[in-house]
Amino acid sequence: MGDDRQLGWVVSTPATALAGLIAGLSLPPVGCPPLLWLSLVPLWGQGLRESGRRKASGIGSGVWAAGLWGGVAVLVSHRWLLWLHPLDWVGVPLPLSLPVCVALWLACGLAAGLLVALWCALLGWLGPLRWSTALLMAGLWGLAEVLLARSPLFWMGLGAAPLPGDRALAGLAALGGAGLVAAAQLLIAWLLWRALGAGATGRRWWWFGFAALVAALHLLGWSLLQSSGAERGERVAVMVLQPAVPTRQKFEPAQQRRLLQRLAAARREAALQGVQSLLLPEGSLVRGQELPSREPVEVLSGGFRVEGEELRSSVLRFAPDRVLPSGWIDKHRLVPLGEWVPLARFWRWSGLSAVGGVEPGTPSRLLGRPAGAIGVAICYEISDGQALAAASRDGARWLLAVANLDPYPALLQDQFVALSQLRSIETGRWLVSAANTGPSLVLNSQGVVIERLPGGRPATARIELEALGGITPYARWRELPLLLLILIGAAAALAPVWRSAKRAG
Repeated sequence: MGDDRQLGWVVSTPATALAGLIAGLSLPPVGCPPLLWLSLVPLWGQGLRESGRRKASGIGSGVWAAGLWGGVAVLVSHRWLLWLHPLDWVGVPLPLSLPVCVALWLACGLAAGLLVALWCALLGWLGPLRWSTALLMAGLWGLAEVLLARSPLFWMGLGAAPLPGDRALAGLAALGGAGLVAAAQLLIAWLLWRALGAGATGRRWWWFGFAALVAALHLLGWSLLQSSGAERGERVAVMVLQPAVPTRQKFEPAQQRRLLQRLAAARREAALQGVQSLLLPEGSLVRGQELPSREPVEVLSGGFRVEGEELRSSVLRFAPDRVLPSGWIDKHRLVPLGEWVPLARFWRWSGLSAVGGVEPGTPSRLLGRPAGAIGVAICYEISDGQALAAASRDGARWLLAVANLDPYPALLQDQFVALSQLRSIETGRWLVSAANTGPSLVLNSQGVVIERLPGGRPATARIELEALGGITPYARWRELPLLLLILIGAAAALAPVWRSAKRAG
């Protein structure tokens, strides 16, 4: 089937590094799936390279090249980490600031490289030419993204790659979440790899299989989106306040007074317009802060509170005509080294945060309210689809994402939008984002941006959304479709071994 050709340019180490660069650029905000499929082709080739040296000892060049692909892809897609510099405002000496930021960025690339290298080593051991191996390894990649999203060490992967440009393919998330979308990308790339390396007699059939799979997946995703968009719910009016206060200045007294003035004015305006809730970004209110005025409007604001001796980053709920919070939901998934530092009690360092280290709350993302429960994601939590799907299954009728993405560039804001779109599609829920400098927006249940505030400057907007009650297949079954894909691939891959053992017995 043209194996020699597949061991040529497709699997050379420089080509693999270039493919990693293309993969990093093809992720949101570009969101170009065909470019990603092409960039994944060399990974399957590296697996074949490893398969050819299965009996050799040690780690082969295919594994190293695959690790290089993963490292380059993450370094390119996560380059916004360098915008943490300068860190002198959180106590890091200025001469050390840039080295610290670069070290964090490189550590992320190294971790990604190690994971992709392990994936390639397993691929080489199984042999990548069989369809059963393709199913198994694509499913395992997707499952790994899901599990990593529940840990402190993941932002985005192949599951978000179709957005914002290809919502039809992203519609698969309504069936199996981001993990299934990631697996679909790898399966498409496997067929493309086989088509590029096939001999003259088999090439036509591989290209037919590639085109058929692409068409079938898009048709399925599109139908899932249409099903989600058919539901109609209760109209809810909310107001979003985007303060646009630079993070490095937000705790200065003058900035705090200005924020409270904007909050009071926005709450009065919301009352005049008959708005149900006023929404503020992550970390808007300092610990123990009361609202400046009483108005008949609920306020949902990012802020801080103390539980025992522990500081929590939370979304605080202020009932109408109240100045003190009557409910809250604490941030559970903390930013590593920003809010959460391993063994912090022994370090005398509370992390890269102006408020010091915070402690995690409970895993549930469901915030109960008299007007109906909602699902809440606080900044970094937007990358965990399982948690918001569980909140939707448990009664959340719309989603609220609060964030403070300053001082990061527009690149991170656009990636936040893509992840928010993915969460809307997975849950079949409208989502409102309230962010300090942006993106403040509203998405419908199909992941379409209905309205977006201009980034980087103070603004308020009255937004209408729909509170929905339907349950998507993903919210009901979670990763079951992905696990079935893995089981089918594993069973087919192990069938020859079972038959050989049976004959030997």
